[in-house]
Amino acid sequence: MISSSLPRRRLRSAVVAVAAAGLTASSLVLATGTAEAASTLGAAAAQSGRYLGAAISASHLGDSTYVNTWLNEYNSVTTENEMKWDATEPSRNSFSYGNADRIVSQARGRGLSVRGHTLAWHGQQPGWAQGLSGSDLRSAMTNHITQVATHFRGQIYAWDVVNEAFADGNGGGRRDSNLQRTGNDWIEVAFRTARAADPNAKLCYNDYNTDGVNAKSTGIYNMVADFKNRGVPIDCVGFQTHLSSGSNLSTYQSNLQRFANLGVDVQITELDVGGSGSGQANVYRQVTQACLAVSRCTGMTVWGVTDKYSWRASETPLLFDGNFGKKQAYTAVLDALNAGGSGGDPGGTTGLLRAVASGRCLDVPNASTTAGTSLQIYDCHGQSNQQWVRGSASELTVYTGSSLRCLDTAGGGTSAGTAVVIASCAGGNTQKWNTNSNGTITNAQSGLCLDVNGAATANSSAVIVWTCNGQSNQQWSGPTSASRGALTVPGSAR
Repeated sequence: MISSSLPRRRLRSAVVAVAAAGLTASSLVLATGTAEAASTLGAAAAQSGRYLGAAISASHLGDSTYVNTWLNEYNSVTTENEMKWDATEPSRNSFSYGNADRIVSQARGRGLSVRGHTLAWHGQQPGWAQGLSGSDLRSAMTNHITQVATHFRGQIYAWDVVNEAFADGNGGGRRDSNLQRTGNDWIEVAFRTARAADPNAKLCYNDYNTDGVNAKSTGIYNMVADFKNRGVPIDCVGFQTHLSSGSNLSTYQSNLQRFANLGVDVQITELDVGGSGSGQANVYRQVTQACLAVSRCTGMTVWGVTDKYSWRASETPLLFDGNFGKKQAYTAVLDALNAGGSGGDPGGTTGLLRAVASGRCLDVPNASTTAGTSLQIYDCHGQSNQQWVRGSASELTVYTGSSLRCLDTAGGGTSAGTAVVIASCAGGNTQKWNTNSNGTITNAQSGLCLDVNGAATANSSAVIVWTCNGQSNQQWSGPTSASRGALTVPGSAR
């Protein structure tokens, strides 16, 4: 077995507290209560259109158990160190891709997606870059991004374009680094450069100690909102999620959701949880369920395969022990992912409710909160008038507080063709909706299906209840239960 000679990521004091790839689901039919549970992590994640990946080090590719566990269990990969600046450009304008190419080749040969990590970071810079500053460093950075992203163009699902650029603590501001000192626009420049080099890859910002709602995550949130408003190309935000079995996850899901509401995907990029037994398993389960509950959480990456090679080896933080045995945490993640494709409806999930035939979302016109407003389908944008919550009593609600409204039929009607509306929540059976194995949603009072009138697919098409026929205009993907997250049915787009 080959032990790692590559630099480990530095330990951070805050891992004990809460500080989250071109895989697309292809026509998955999830038969609630009848579908056979997937037996591997990647297959279980794919049931809901997500990926479950692992960080891989080229230094361990000579360990057959390591390689087989990776390739058999996961459907995505992130290179641990092999795509970083010091590895890919050890001398200025002299590029080296051998180890990264080995991992990418093996992954793509088995149909796994690849996350690129990372293009611009203050850490693990080669010595020659560390000695630069100002415009010279800025030029070197943009050239590096262009060369590396171009080399891997068409092979990378998502790039961590910029890594760890925000400071820890309560300030919510940028980290002081040589890159930051080239000018406050350096992150924007990095993203624009990456988009020019690889137009089809998802472009992500990635950081740690951002898992909960705190000053650091809010600083990043504000940057992403600004980028989206100004057209800076950013597609996703990565949450590293280095945790312990005692981590407080009270704001974890809501934090993921607020970023998703900005119109970006969220990804859990470097997940590991120090500890063992049920405590560790419970944290892994909660993280998995949170991702499933946010429709724009496209996947998770565990930072390594086995405790034996983990950068936190003494904390035994991964899903496989030092002998590659499956831990209790492994079972917790697998069960949570499989629950994402079958059975149960405990409630609590928030997300978009997407019409399968059109890919458009169930929408309250003009963000109205007026009871009786008829609903439509419209392009998905993730704002509050498209965010539906599945409650424990089978209700579907939109908005919060005094504006909370329930999905209902006009006048409590039970006839085919009745308009679907928002109404003040009263708890009656016309406000209860059942999710079925074929992707349909039926009204508990009438038994009629949630339907797009006339099988229309255009924006502003009316939503009604109609006799169930199982056609695509009656199939939906979206929040169905706290453990399931987004149900994906034939033709749905994520």
